[in-house]
Amino acid sequence: MKKAISVLVSAAMAVSMLAGTAATVSADEAAGKVYYLNFKPEADEAWQKLAAAYTEETGVPVSVVTAASGEYETTLMSEMGKSDAPTLFQVNGPVGLANWKDYCYDLTGSDIVGNLTSDAFALKDGDMIAGVAYVIESYGIIVNKALLEKAGYKLEDITGFDALKSIADDIQARKDELGVEGAFSCAGMDASSDWRFKTHLANLPIYYEYKADGIDNTDAIKGDFLDNYKAVFDLYITDSTCEGAELSAKTADDSRAEFADSKAVFYQNGSWEYSSLSETFSDDDLAMIPIYFGVDDENQGLCTGTENYWCVNNGASEEDIKATLDFINWCVTSETGTTAMANDMGFVIPFTTAQESPNLFVKQDAEYTAAGKTPVSWNFTTMPSEEWKNGVGSALTAYAAGTGEWDEVVSAFVDGWASEAALAG
Repeated sequence: MKKAISVLVSAAMAVSMLAGTAATVSADEAAGKVYYLNFKPEADEAWQKLAAAYTEETGVPVSVVTAASGEYETTLMSEMGKSDAPTLFQVNGPVGLANWKDYCYDLTGSDIVGNLTSDAFALKDGDMIAGVAYVIESYGIIVNKALLEKAGYKLEDITGFDALKSIADDIQARKDELGVEGAFSCAGMDASSDWRFKTHLANLPIYYEYKADGIDNTDAIKGDFLDNYKAVFDLYITDSTCEGAELSAKTADDSRAEFADSKAVFYQNGSWEYSSLSETFSDDDLAMIPIYFGVDDENQGLCTGTENYWCVNNGASEEDIKATLDFINWCVTSETGTTAMANDMGFVIPFTTAQESPNLFVKQDAEYTAAGKTPVSWNFTTMPSEEWKNGVGSALTAYAAGTGEWDEVVSAFVDGWASEAALAG
């Protein structure tokens, strides 16, 4: 892994991807410093403010650099090869940890681990605690309730996939009358957006297969629920604001803007979008419903879990490691930190000191669970590689454009899984 990083460094590919620049701090300015390579572009502004607040309070320099959407792993590989590497980074779970475990400081006995609400949020490599989850999130289909009601429907009418399809088909057929451009905002397939479908939507056939087989990982996915995957994706690209051939160039910003501008009724995304959408909509106008999959719709809740684990760079100096541990512990225990994470970032953090989030979608997830619905667990952390995701994404893009067949998606999903799992093994 370290050899691979040194090769990538020579390519100097990270410069254009970074949303900020890590500050360089001389040794006599502070005993230690923090450099956080942030995964979440939508939280960049909040992290910059929180870092500045910490520096003002403690004098410890904190730099937050945000990787471009879909480019975190590439950016991390480049940055970790530099002399001033991130002291704090993230992995997405066991598969991501396999690439980075040699760089992870053992967090066993640290204050932040002691504050976790459950041991399940500690990411381990053997007996070593290599990372800690710092946010629990939910995703599903975000609904513009006002537009839905304008079309003559209520949220309660959407009871499962068949009902969702019927309503979306009707809205699509009457889009001019209703003043919208489509039932669903565009299923953008450029790098900033395709993760919604090659990762988040792809989680559902994996979840239902694992559930049926009583497993939580596999080297050979069977694809038993790919017909359901096709049905949902077909709905997204048929009842859409644009033609399938246009999706390869559509971005996450395009999709979000279409929904925010009330050009679409439905938008697949997650609780992390609440802060942005709340600038346009009141809570009364928004809702999040499950991505109904036609398998167990009556009992299905939102997709809820985490792929966000903080890891501390064990190659940093002792001073920087201590400064980084102090910083993340402050983020999840102090009034300033917990307020920012709950209110500004909309996070539910898995720590005993967490503040209640005002995030509407988080509250709705809790309501689904309280009503007896089963949250769909995040199993995409078991996807065998980033290359597998890219293969599925390319096949989906070609299928949407009409230049590829669904069988190619199935092959990328099933055969690609087996080959990538074999390489990883």
